[in-house]
Amino acid sequence: MGSEKLPPLPTRVTGLLGIQYPIIQAGMVWTAGAKLAVAVSQAGALGIIGAGSMKPDLLREQIRKAKAETDAPFGVNIPLSRRDAADLLSVCNKEQVKILFTSSGHPMIYTPALKEAGCIVVHVIAAVKHARKAQEAGCDAVVAEGFEAGGHNGIDETTTLTLVPQVVDAVNIPVIAAGGIADGRGMAAALALGAEGVQVGTRFAATVESSAHETYKRQIVDAGDGDTAFAFRNLHPVRMLKTPFTRRVQEAERRGAQKAELQGLLGDKRELQGIFEGNLEEGMFEAGQSAGLVRDIPPAAEVVHRMMAEYYATKNRMP
Repeated sequence: MGSEKLPPLPTRVTGLLGIQYPIIQAGMVWTAGAKLAVAVSQAGALGIIGAGSMKPDLLREQIRKAKAETDAPFGVNIPLSRRDAADLLSVCNKEQVKILFTSSGHPMIYTPALKEAGCIVVHVIAAVKHARKAQEAGCDAVVAEGFEAGGHNGIDETTTLTLVPQVVDAVNIPVIAAGGIADGRGMAAALALGAEGVQVGTRFAATVESSAHETYKRQIVDAGDGDTAFAFRNLHPVRMLKTPFTRRVQEAERRGAQKAELQGLLGDKRELQGIFEGNLEEGMFEAGQSAGLVRDIPPAAEVVHRMMAEYYATKNRMP
């Protein structure tokens, strides 16, 4: 792709977030620090710092680093299921972060206070009923994440293609599509379904600025269409690349392992070992089915540019 300036694509999502292109980089654990968020935001999309693998002090450091490097909007993702979610949100408040993406918890707990503090709040959901609850809680938008996505997924296993239009029909706030989107063709499809933006994870995980281990990035690049697996269905559903650890989990599930055994197998550092340390034997390499579309490890700005160029090319060739 060339480096020519591409025209902005105005939607309610770009207007809400103050960005040129309706592309949001997902706040992935052990992957999405200030370096990645800044690179994406400076390219005209929205970069997000993923607080899911950070303690409050580290989050504060990353927010300050991002603010020192860019004046462009960026956000922070906070899983509400974390025991220290309130502490992480307090850091965001004190550091005057105005764009928050929340996930894996009930949005009503924190959203009213965040809105009162002047924040834009976007909640990640995997079911229509949860989208309605997010709207009722006062969220400004929702991310409708399908079963193709990497990491922790909805228990109903609803795909992006079917989830997004149902959520669009169910709520009045803007919908951002996620799951299985790694290029401009997927973005065009998502907007055709009624979404007004896309959230992209796995494609941004395999970029120069991602803080993930090079082994993890290379595993994404080398993955094909059948190289992810869905595991821990009855515990904490997660999609990951097929590795020796994944195969051990699948074998345990096939023989009917009980919850306690699976919990022991999961442990509490598998994501760290896989994504950040690159341990193929013991780590969990979270990634979505879109890994089959990823073929290189470019700068994040190049990903944004490619996606927009592909989007316009796709739109222009449609009958």
